[in-house]
Amino acid sequence: MDMNGVLHAFHFLRPVWLLALIPLLGIAAWLAWRRARDGNWSRLIDPELLPELRLPGSGIAGASTSPWPWLALVWLLAVLALAGPTWKKDISTSYRAAAAWVLVLDLSPSMNATDLAPNRITRARYAIEDLLGAARDARVGLVAFSDEPYTVTPLTEDVATIRALLPPLAPDIMPTVGDNLAPALAQAGQLLKQAGAKDERVIVLTGGFADPAAAFAAAAQLGSRGIVVDVIGVGAQNGTTVHSAADNAPTPRLDSDRLHQLAAAGHGDYVDLANLSSFTGELQKPEDRTSGAVATQDIQVDHWREEGIWLLPGLLLLAAALSRRGWL
Repeated sequence: MDMNGVLHAFHFLRPVWLLALIPLLGIAAWLAWRRARDGNWSRLIDPELLPELRLPGSGIAGASTSPWPWLALVWLLAVLALAGPTWKKDISTSYRAAAAWVLVLDLSPSMNATDLAPNRITRARYAIEDLLGAARDARVGLVAFSDEPYTVTPLTEDVATIRALLPPLAPDIMPTVGDNLAPALAQAGQLLKQAGAKDERVIVLTGGFADPAAAFAAAAQLGSRGIVVDVIGVGAQNGTTVHSAADNAPTPRLDSDRLHQLAAAGHGDYVDLANLSSFTGELQKPEDRTSGAVATQDIQVDHWREEGIWLLPGLLLLAAALSRRGWL
């Protein structure tokens, strides 16, 4: 950087500290006023005789050994160092978590079905507990859906917070009844939009959905962005219909073929609860997690380099000199 560039870029990171120079200017003005008045002796003694009456090293004649100029210099250097002078930027690599997951939980009335003991929603919450245990340093978000999607938690590394919010999640807390997955997938994609992670995935826990065409299209759109859509089927594999524990209403059986199609559209995997442990084991493999994350991010951040540190050696030397006996 040339001199013109340095002068153009020069500034202080903490300019408020420069206000500490105001008291220094006040003291300097007071000392100048005092010197001009010769300590008030000029009122009593003729100006021609005053220099001859002073003792060596006393009063204004001893200004050469006065510590005040040196104290002023120490004050100035300290204030400038604290203000953080800078004129050059440093470039450094940005580090981000390698994985970001959004869990999409079905809270439609079908999740009250009892084909899995005690019911589907309870088993889905257990599955989320297992997924959170596999998350490690991944950021995890949670979206619940019925007729409309709702963000329970945005992306966070605090999985304990998500665990604390799981027990109340049930179909009866939803304000409207429905089973539309596509809007929930779109909302999950919005949460991942700013994640900047190497491993971005949406994990859907559902017993079925009522909008297959829209859900397949939403999953394919996420897949085109590099976001994997995995599906965990929550329900018994056999049987024609099951019944809700709340109102004994018939509920369609788990349609694993449709869930397979959803996972394929999102370039992900389909598993049922019986194979959940193998799925979480795959999520924890090093190649799916943090290894190589920094190298693949290709993100750099610039920041101003603080140069006030170069004032410290002079400041320390002056402070040591002023501490010697007889100066103050």
